[in-house]
Amino acid sequence: MEQTVHTMAHHKRPYAGYQAKNFLWKASGDGKVATITLNRPERKNPLTFDSYAELRDLFRGLVYATDIKVVVIAGAGENFCSGGDVHEIIGPLTQMTMPELLDFTHMTGDLVKAMRACPQPIVAAVDGICAGAGAMVALASDMRIGTPAARTAFLFTRVGLAGADMGACALLPRMIGQGRASELLYTGRAMTAAEGLSWGFFNSLQASDAVVGAAQALARQLADGPTFAHGVTKKLLHQEWAMGVDEAIEAEAQAQAICMQTRDFRRAYEAFVARQKPVFEGD
Repeated sequence: MEQTVHTMAHHKRPYAGYQAKNFLWKASGDGKVATITLNRPERKNPLTFDSYAELRDLFRGLVYATDIKVVVIAGAGENFCSGGDVHEIIGPLTQMTMPELLDFTHMTGDLVKAMRACPQPIVAAVDGICAGAGAMVALASDMRIGTPAARTAFLFTRVGLAGADMGACALLPRMIGQGRASELLYTGRAMTAAEGLSWGFFNSLQASDAVVGAAQALARQLADGPTFAHGVTKKLLHQEWAMGVDEAIEAEAQAQAICMQTRDFRRAYEAFVARQKPVFEGD
């Protein structure tokens, strides 16, 4: 048991200095907020085999980050992400064997699983084109801030594929409703920014030149909060989809009892008594 605890502690490390190869990574001065920027603006920031794999591994690794509390994901230029690169992904897929294809679809699905499994809330800043796998990255985030120019399209059907991709048939109906999700997944048409806001896909809309700043401001607000408790909120939001109400209430009773043992809970009480604003430290 001692060995296990030691090994787990050994995995924990700071991620502020992470050196990204396939996108940009920048941490705030205090290391609490990290911004991922998909950085191929001339092609509307498409994903490649390598960027998919690096994003998956990064989000898996963030489970062990000692510093990063919230992640912002954005696209360079005036677009979020155009999905899988037609030349670097779609073309090669047409030449692959069945086992190779399944390896690829497992990898893309693992990115969504890693985003949902990391304790850090993820805020997507979505401008312009947000399509295919890019739309799934936005959907897998915890919150989305859009712009009036945002066009979100689950356009798998346009390339002859099912709308069932990377968890779309589970995640999208829960976000915007079964009927709306069905329309977008069958037709592949773009959801407008106004639709996205009124349907609950976007939390707010901001001007294109302000959207990343707004996402980072929201991220900062979360990072200054009780971040251990935020991780519990994220886990329960994810797990309770598969629970009945009684099981959910029991899970929350246990989770909240754990949170009541944190120093942040005591800090909030002591600050209230002293009529001060609590300063949370995430433990």
